[in-house]
Amino acid sequence: QVQLEESGGGSVQTGGSLRLSCAASGRTFSSFDILGWFRQAPGKEREFVAAITWSGGGRRYAVSVKGRFTISRDNAKNAVLLQMNSLKPEDTAVYYCAAARDGSLYSGSSTYDYWGQGTQVTVSS
Repeated sequence: QVQLEESGGGSVQTGGSLRLSCAASGRTFSSFDILGWFRQAPGKEREFVAAITWSGGGRRYAVSVKGRFTISRDNAKNAVLLQMNSLKPEDTAVYYCAAARDGSLYSGSSTYDYWGQGTQVTVSS
């Protein structure tokens, strides 16, 4: 059974930074095509944040975070990271990592097979 676990969430002020980490157990990330980060703010639907291919390192970002967030992978630790800089109050949400066995950088959330429980990020003004 594959389990994903996020860590690194917290509360910061506008302009601050956080780094989220997603670790997998039960299977290595190398067995997945795509690793992604999504987020869900109160009263809103879950939205795409960033994705990375495990094999080639291709990346895609939501327009709202491009230039501020960076997704990367740590092969040695079997983890996917999300570095978030210049945080804004509108970035406040629960952040989820997800893994897809088959997919592309443009795959929607329904393509992802495994999800973490989420980690809260709160940005205050």
